[in-house]
Amino acid sequence: MRRREFLAASAAAVPVRAGSANDRVVADAVAKIGPWLVEQRRDLHMHPELQFQEVRTSRVVADRLAKLGIGDIRTGLAKTGVTALIGGGKPGPVVALRADMDALPIDESKYDVPYQSKNPGVKHACGHDAHTTMLLGVAEVLQSLRADLPGTVKLIFQPAEEGGGGAQKMIDEGVLKDPVPAAIFGQHVWPETPVGKLNYAPGPFMAAADTITIRVRGKNAHGARPEEGIDAIVVAAECISALQSIRSRRIATSDPMVLSIGKIEGGTAHNIIAQEVLLKGTLRTLNSNVRDRVFTLMHQTLKGVTEGFGASYEMESSGTALTYNQPELVESTIPTFTRLLGADNVVRVIPQMVAEDFSSYQKVIPGFFYFLGIRNEAKKLGIHPVHTPDFDIDEDALPVGVRVMASAAWDYLARG
Repeated sequence: MRRREFLAASAAAVPVRAGSANDRVVADAVAKIGPWLVEQRRDLHMHPELQFQEVRTSRVVADRLAKLGIGDIRTGLAKTGVTALIGGGKPGPVVALRADMDALPIDESKYDVPYQSKNPGVKHACGHDAHTTMLLGVAEVLQSLRADLPGTVKLIFQPAEEGGGGAQKMIDEGVLKDPVPAAIFGQHVWPETPVGKLNYAPGPFMAAADTITIRVRGKNAHGARPEEGIDAIVVAAECISALQSIRSRRIATSDPMVLSIGKIEGGTAHNIIAQEVLLKGTLRTLNSNVRDRVFTLMHQTLKGVTEGFGASYEMESSGTALTYNQPELVESTIPTFTRLLGADNVVRVIPQMVAEDFSSYQKVIPGFFYFLGIRNEAKKLGIHPVHTPDFDIDEDALPVGVRVMASAAWDYLARG
């Protein structure tokens, strides 16, 4: 089978459910771009770029939007972000659709595929190449049907989701103004879910994630005379153990919470008592009251442990807010998903302790973020976790994601 024939067959592998006349129009429009979706995703996968360095990706996006005749294209937001507007032929509200564009500092050299990364040490290991491709696909579909589109669609291609605060920087530079969207939708590929299925939850969906930095300060001394110093390594070890008791003994077992210390640095030589130790970790919560209490308990614990040794500490934090799906928006959108995919394929799940800076948009306007299945055991695709060297997707998910997002936007606008 020739490559283009293979791409066409792959893109058509997931069947389209019968639905309204508009569903069939959208499905037909998606089918026409099926092979292009695969080619575009592979092109982006071969040229991954780290946060705020998405120069080529931004150019590809802007050029494609211009080629489609989409107007009001803005580039350079938050350095490399791109936005555009699709103005419908009928009056209606404004809805925003968002995709992230950045890759990760992960080596793909041992993952042997024809579309392997050409940028050493950088890989699209979280599916942002797919997210960008699918939103470009949505743009093409809705632009081709804009005469009947009941409102305006704002397209948001965001840099630096992976810890760079790209969403907030886009907001600070006016992405949710002129015009102001009434709601925003986003999707994320999910390797725990088979292709053709979708996961969601109303209310809390993904955790607030705080990066914790703790500095434990003691006093230098020679390793042969520890009594003359205050060993910051010993104090730090006690702090790590004591902090774990917050989860096990001081927070209700019914409240989801994770506190993990993932990095420790300290000491200058094997025979010198360390004066300072750096600890870095992550706190994940699904409730702001729990989050606030954990911070209070962390300070209490660190103060008690360090003072007990005659040491001291400093703690700083920065984070991503809770991804909160407005229940009313979820309730009104789920019928669209079930109409397209079938009720058995639209699965409500418990909130996840991973995080997403899509939450920044949801603090300003109502938003709905959901997971799109990419797993295919038979093909051995989409079976590895995100942020790993072997992560990949079953590309049959691409037309599904385009159809779902385009229809969600259309139906939202049609509801007025």
